[in-house]
Amino acid sequence: MFSSALKSISATNITANYSVSPNSTSAAGPWKIYDAKKKSTGKAYSVFVFERKSLEGHGHSMGRSGASSFKRSVEDVVDRLKKEASSLAKLRHPSILELVEPVEETRGGGLQFVTEAVTASLASVLQEKDEQENTGGRSSRYVTEDSDGVRRRRELEIDELEIQKGLLQISKALEFLHENAGLVHGNLTPDAILINAKSDWKISGLSFCSPAENSTKPTSIHGINLHEVLNMDPRLPKTVQLNLDYTSPDFVLDNSLTPSADMFSLGLLSVALYNSPHRSPLESHGSLSSYKRSLSSSSTVPSPSNSFLSSRPLPKDLANHVLPRLIARRPAQRMTAREFQQSEFFDNVLVSTIRFLDSFPAKTPSEKSQFMRGLNKVLPSFPKSVMEKKILPALLEELKDRDLLSLILQNVFKIIELLPSARRAFGDKVRPALKSIFVVNAKQGQEKDAARDAGLMVFLENLQAAAENSSGKEFKDDILPVILAAIECPTHAIVDAALKTLPAVLPVLDFSTIKHELFPVVAMVFSKTTSLAIKVRGLQAFVVLCGGSSDGSSDDGLNGLGADRKAPSSSSALDKFTMQEKIVPLIKAIKTKEPAVMVAALNVFRLVGQVADAEFVAMEILPILWSMSLGPLLDLGQFQARRAGP
Repeated sequence: MFSSALKSISATNITANYSVSPNSTSAAGPWKIYDAKKKSTGKAYSVFVFERKSLEGHGHSMGRSGASSFKRSVEDVVDRLKKEASSLAKLRHPSILELVEPVEETRGGGLQFVTEAVTASLASVLQEKDEQENTGGRSSRYVTEDSDGVRRRRELEIDELEIQKGLLQISKALEFLHENAGLVHGNLTPDAILINAKSDWKISGLSFCSPAENSTKPTSIHGINLHEVLNMDPRLPKTVQLNLDYTSPDFVLDNSLTPSADMFSLGLLSVALYNSPHRSPLESHGSLSSYKRSLSSSSTVPSPSNSFLSSRPLPKDLANHVLPRLIARRPAQRMTAREFQQSEFFDNVLVSTIRFLDSFPAKTPSEKSQFMRGLNKVLPSFPKSVMEKKILPALLEELKDRDLLSLILQNVFKIIELLPSARRAFGDKVRPALKSIFVVNAKQGQEKDAARDAGLMVFLENLQAAAENSSGKEFKDDILPVILAAIECPTHAIVDAALKTLPAVLPVLDFSTIKHELFPVVAMVFSKTTSLAIKVRGLQAFVVLCGGSSDGSSDDGLNGLGADRKAPSSSSALDKFTMQEKIVPLIKAIKTKEPAVMVAALNVFRLVGQVADAEFVAMEILPILWSMSLGPLLDLGQFQARRAGP
């Protein structure tokens, strides 16, 4: 536990500036991973902690010379782990784990550093999947904390698309290491891969990273001695030593350090992702002699003839076209990381969609628009976890492109429709983004903005989804300001659409909010508009605000609302005072004699008349109705409707 570890740690930059969870959420080799938040910002990060006592507990019952030798071995391990963290600082790439705070030594001789927030190591995920399969689907034993403090069990996804997406990301990191940095990772295992909150796979575990043979790339990363790292030390835990199960024969048999060694490891890792249990097809049990024996027999060397020793079927493209060019004895026969990315294994629409999103900033406006139009049809085919953790955040990041605003929002609401966890995703990601775009960062004044208007229209069309996935307070704080901005929009079509949403809005809001925040804006727009259509729509909004129904009403107002004698609902309608003292004067001030406006006003009066005092009806409403009934443009049916009164 981190809390117990803190007792032996002097005050450091990390402990002073980060609030660290007392329990680890995952492990990556010798590192325990803890959730953390920066005290100054509240932003989530991860703290990697190595405790020196995890090594020293293995060195008991040794003589003086043995103890001295073991101490040197421990120091070598600590130096390698320091190198792992410092290498992250030197190697910046989207698919390499991002270092936030450099490695620090603790008072007990341990180490700790801070990275971007990660959910788990791939090793932890695979181990947990094995445990679930062995126990009939037991729930995850790892608990994570949401941004709002709610604790829930970690969700695990390792389906086909997650694997393809993850391997693609790892190969991009390897391409960077090999071609740009001139380095060999040297120990590519599930422990060396971290999965972040967006379900992106990131390379870490750089303890055995080394410059490639004959590399001319300048680097400050020190190389490894293959003879030393292949000398397995039984006094040390396996987690701090080279994992032979994922090691290339280039290291063991050829004493060669080339990038192609990582590609052999990538092939073994690929098999492990489908295998059951999820482990490498090579099992050496930490023994060099066992490793060499495995490679000397065709029955124990992964190959097409033995299905690469996988207990489960492998994807056809992977088994037929990719693995034979990864798990190959000769380095020259292996794919490069770049070739791996172009292989048939990734030739499908879902992976192509992910790849397009990853390279989205580099695309032309035309390509972006075409992609967004087609994405809606593809989304139902994606795993739910990929939609929530990968696609949705990527789309929200692009909302800054105003020309794509409406297209992006169509896809965002499609994802919300498809997600079982829609309420969480909408609250954590979508709702704050909507408020930011349409309220916080909106243009001031009454300028028309076609791109913003198009986005607002999509939002209004999907308002029911926003209401269903928000509490009353959340709706009031984040969604209502957007609706009010739409009602005040200078574009009539947006105002019309916004006023039509009131039946979905009122049930979510409390009476005070309706009366003091929503109604004044509707009233202001109604009184100021010069548009006949908006005037009619405003009167229809008053009907809803007074507890009536908008169902069945048409532009002339003659075929539904008049028959609706339902009493106003106290939970979703205005009070008698507001109806009498606010709405009636607004209608009285109408100057137009257009029949559509007068008939719509009659529908409001009918509802007001059901709750108003008799004296008020006689003195205020009836004179207005009488005046309106004399309008020269009324036809016979409209005149008779006015004569019928409220």
